[in-house]
Amino acid sequence: MALINIGFGSFTASERIVGVLNPDSAPIKRMIQDARERGSLIDASYGRKTRCVLVTDGGYIILSALTSESLAERIDPDVQLGGGNDELI
Repeated sequence: MALINIGFGSFTASERIVGVLNPDSAPIKRMIQDARERGSLIDASYGRKTRCVLVTDGGYIILSALTSESLAERIDPDVQLGGGNDELI
């Protein structure tokens, strides 16, 4: 089991992560609120601004103060990031 540092001394199993999301969109904010109400939200941001939302295969939502780019690189160092210019074609 490979653990990944999600910030401030917190770790999670990298093979359990199914999504690394940006928290700024309304659907993601609703997902966070729903997880909070269900009791399946883990806030690992330690009071700092949430910059990344991790979704696990067990249905847990993890908030982190690290950027999604830095966490994606920690999960898979060979990942090719698009630089934020993603467009739908």
